[in-house]
Amino acid sequence: MTSPYRDNFRIKGYRFGEGEKTLAIVGAMRGDEVQQQYICSQLVSRLTLIEQRGGIAKGKSILVIPSCNPFSMNVSRRFWAMDNTDINRMFPGYDQGETTQRIAAAVFSALNGFEYGIQMASYYVSGDFIPHVRMLKTGYEDLDTARLFGMKYVTTCQPRPFDTTLLNYNWQLWNTKAFSVYAGQTNRIDLNTSGETIDAMFRMMKRTSVINCGALGAAYESIFIDEAELQHIKARHAGIFYRLVDAGSRVAPGVSLAHIIDPYNGQVLDDIKATAEGTVFFAHHRLVVFQNALLFMIHVV
Repeated sequence: MTSPYRDNFRIKGYRFGEGEKTLAIVGAMRGDEVQQQYICSQLVSRLTLIEQRGGIAKGKSILVIPSCNPFSMNVSRRFWAMDNTDINRMFPGYDQGETTQRIAAAVFSALNGFEYGIQMASYYVSGDFIPHVRMLKTGYEDLDTARLFGMKYVTTCQPRPFDTTLLNYNWQLWNTKAFSVYAGQTNRIDLNTSGETIDAMFRMMKRTSVINCGALGAAYESIFIDEAELQHIKARHAGIFYRLVDAGSRVAPGVSLAHIIDPYNGQVLDDIKATAEGTVFFAHHRLVVFQNALLFMIHVV
């Protein structure tokens, strides 16, 4: 699209192999999804070498789009910089609509028809996750293929009305086996979780016969959970958030997870404790929190 500011708006994709539309991978949809774009850049780099070595399966093709929103990333805004709308809430798009609707329509046109689709997604609350695969319950979700990533968790979620405009949801309705991959972090690069996620994606490519070379790496026997089963812990007070545990930590009843500190007098307003034994699936990481903000999600076992 032409732009009144700086250069024109372009979305760049990288194609590997030839033949049927097999796998599409979408990176940063929002301007703060740095980890997601970094992972896609590493996929492009490694797939380039794999293709040069003849490692893409015959008759298979891969499309990688590292970023759908470079304008917002340039100005450090999560959503579309002009009107603060979210491209990932605009699918399948409308080519005569508002700017983000037209972007979604163009992206979806390029993505439609692939057998598999992976979106490098991020959560609406800032924080750290255990890397995992997520699927919306549309009736078309494919749990068997989700297991092939070899990630520790595979989660499913009942879609809410506003989730019907997500890429994942619409991909599934248009007969693509769609997966959202959460890579641990969003606005910072973590080499451990990004490496784990990259290995999982190549593991899925090899197990589905999209590529025919490369080591699989260590894999988990995935734990399947419905997100409704996760225990949510929210802030009872606003204040400075001092986190004591990380995503992936094992906790027991009575263990302190975080303190909320009064920003004026330094008193501990709340000592947030675990109420059951389990694993920290999600941990908030903003330094200041509001009352009732989601702080932790615990997989209770």
